[in-house]
This record gives sequence, structure tokens and C-alpha cells, in this order.
Amino acid sequence: MHTLLFTALFANFSALGYQHTSKLPDGSRNSLILESLESPRATSLSENTEQFFPPASTLKLITALAAKLELGDEFHYQTSLLQYQNDLVIKFTGDPTITTENLKTMLKTAKAQGITTIKGDIWLDDSSFTGYERAVGWPWDILGVCYSAPASAITLDENCVQASIYTLENGLTRVYVPEQYPIHVSTRARTVSKIEQESSQCDLELTTKNNNQYQLDGCLVERSKPLPLKFAVQNPAQYTTRMVYTLLNQLGIELHGTVKVGQPNSSFDPSQTTLIAKHSSPKLPELLDIMLKKSDNLIADNLTKTLGQTFYLQPGSFQNGTLAIKQILLANTGIDLEKAQLADGSGLSRNNRLTTQDMAEVLRYIWRNDSQLNLLEAMPTSGETGTLQYRRSMRKAPIKGQIVAKSGSLYGSFNMAGYGLDEQGKPTSLFVQFITDYHPIKRSNDIPVIAPITHFETLFYQDIVSFSQTVSTQ
Repeated sequence: MHTLLFTALFANFSALGYQHTSKLPDGSRNSLILESLESPRATSLSENTEQFFPPASTLKLITALAAKLELGDEFHYQTSLLQYQNDLVIKFTGDPTITTENLKTMLKTAKAQGITTIKGDIWLDDSSFTGYERAVGWPWDILGVCYSAPASAITLDENCVQASIYTLENGLTRVYVPEQYPIHVSTRARTVSKIEQESSQCDLELTTKNNNQYQLDGCLVERSKPLPLKFAVQNPAQYTTRMVYTLLNQLGIELHGTVKVGQPNSSFDPSQTTLIAKHSSPKLPELLDIMLKKSDNLIADNLTKTLGQTFYLQPGSFQNGTLAIKQILLANTGIDLEKAQLADGSGLSRNNRLTTQDMAEVLRYIWRNDSQLNLLEAMPTSGETGTLQYRRSMRKAPIKGQIVAKSGSLYGSFNMAGYGLDEQGKPTSLFVQFITDYHPIKRSNDIPVIAPITHFETLFYQDIVSFSQTVSTQ
């Protein structure tokens, strides 16, 4: 029985290549790996494994592994409110989870300790990180949306603001931003019918400015309910500055000076400060759980900069953070990513390049050491949790619940990296799917069709499930 299953399965893994890649559009490139965890050389699929591809968000697996190895499970971010002479200093460290309400609690503590008047200034200390807040290779046209929020030492409210846009009967639009957010959004977008939108090829467009001003243009198809929007804060320091002024006013704390970014002076010595209050983020395992299940770019990129800071003992940046990731993996696991191109830790940069073989080595190390790492439980499960819960190729049996993996997508790229499970839910295989230059022909009619990528993935994941459950019985 098992021999027949293997024979049928590996008919798809011919010497001419994996047959189901024929479902992909002409011009697509792919690299695929599927192998047994116990006996990788016994039976496997290996196609174009030495070619470089943009890993997209599968890169977060590498970032998570490096963070586990370097920072450890007890790591957490700490934001501190300090007194320095007549000034207050808020020491930011890149905590991607801190909120305005957390900051308010810290200032309440200061007031409870008798600080009702600040004779000097309030300093927002951003010295933990340096360099660009957006990695090289982030496209300009997505910088206004929250999944590309800047990775900054001064991070507040996930560097993201929620708003909404309404279509109006007079052909105009209206934007609503909750009053507590110190940003300005204007709209010149027109309300149009679906037919008019299609004939004019007019879409909703967003442009941003560094002073947290946003402009909407183009067209929006008329709708009965508002369209939710999420704007990435373009200038986190300015945003946080204005939030601090608002909080001081709410709490009745008088500030004689101003809110400034940086440190009080060149001779500023943190050891000469008095701690007033602090806020701690969740510990690393919880941060990684959010990062992997929700594919949170901000957590991934702030962790990358933090790795650069802790490994090199200098302010963290994308440059030293990605170098630190390579060094940490080489020193602790023997995995050599010297030839890989890493521009960030989230996979958002179009400049990242990795081979499926690189990713397979990372997956195998995670599996072998998961009793200490506990990373598998943080990864999404097909059709059930995280970013894989509603993925069309994974929502139904036999794939649902039988794969644990990290997805990744960019323009023209559809990736997946993870494990196939046996009937008891234990990993028995690893697989990597890198597909890029995927550009199917767009259909102008409304006839629903199954996207080529969905068709391919469904067949590939069915093979993974069959392979994983078969090898477990050998």
C-alpha cells in the first residue's frame, strides 16, 4: 500500500520537473523543496534550489531564530521615564507594542510622585536606533500603509493610525480620523460607479508627507459603508511629540520647556538619572508568536535593529541588524548565509534574496532544536490560525490542519516555508515554495476563476500532506 502511494506521489516529481508547476503562468520562476525530516536524501523534491529569490515574509523565520538564539526568552523591551536635573527623559528602545495609554500611565506615575511641574524639557530619547527607518528596497508606493510602518526607536501605537473614508452622493468623498490622532488627512478622491471606475482605470491613491499629512486622490466606487483605512505614521517622533503634549494637558502637568527629540546634552549620562516609571513589553516568545502568526513587519524590523544593537554594542540599524542575523546563525547553527542578500528582517524589502536551500537548512535546525526554541507552535497552521487561516489553497481537507508554515508574498511572489504533519500532528517533512515573476493575465469579465497560484498551491500542498503522512509509516 505505502509503495503504491509513493509511486503515485513521485509521478509528480519527474526528472523533467515537478509537473504541477505547469499550472503557473508563462514566465514564472519557481524553486521547490520537499524532503523527509528523518531521511532527507531518501525521497525528495528539489528544484532550482541554488537560485536566489525574494523570500518575502518567510524571512521572518530567520529573524525569529536569530532573536531566540541571541536575545533569549526572557528578553523584553523596556521604555523608561527618567528624571535628569530639571528635565524628564523618555527612553524609547523600539518597543513595537507600546501604546499612548501605556505612556499616559507612566506620566500618571510621575504626577503621583509629585511631579506636577516640569521646569525644563521633556526629551524623547531615540538613541537606541540609528540610520534609516525604512529599509532600502521598500517601494515608495506602500509607505503610507501600516504594514510598512517605519521601524523606529520612538515607536507608539504600532506607528499606525486607523481612519475611514466615505463616499458621498454629490460625487465627493469624506475622510474621518479620530480626533485623538495628531495627523491630517485630506481627500480629493471622487465617488464613482463601478462601470465608471473600470472604464477610467481610476483607483484610490495615497500620497504622504513627512509631517504626517496624507492626501487621497483618484476614485472610490460608491459604497453603503465607510472603507476602513490604516495610515502608517510617517514621522513617529513628531507623532509622539504631539501625543505627549496632549497627555500633559489631560493630566494637568505643566511643562515650562518643550518636548524635544534626542538627549539633553552631549555629556548626558543615564547613570545620573532617576527612574520614575517604566513599561515592559511582552517577552520574546509572545512577540514572536504575534510576528509569525500575523506576519507583523514592525516587530520583525525592530527586532532586527535590536539584534544589531545587542550583537555589536552600538545603536541598531537595518545594516548592522541584518549582519548580526547572519553572524548569529553562523556562530550558533553553522548555517552560512554569506551569499544571501538581507536588507531587513521582515521580508518587505524587494532587495532581499535567498535560496530555498538556505531556508530548508533553517527549517531543519528549528525542527531539530524545537524543544528549546518552541518556534513551531508560533507558526500558523493551514486553514486554522494566523495568515493561513483563510488562505484559499488551505481551507479544506486534506490540507486544513495538516501543514505548519510561514507564508510570504510580494508583488509577483508567493512563498511558503514550513512542515507537513503526520496523522498525529507531528512534523515529518519540510518544504519550501518560492515562486516569483508570477503575472497571470487579468480577465476583464466578472466570471469567477481559480487563480493559477491557488490551483498550483492546492495540488502542491496535497502532495505535501500525502508525502508527510506516508513517510511517517516507513
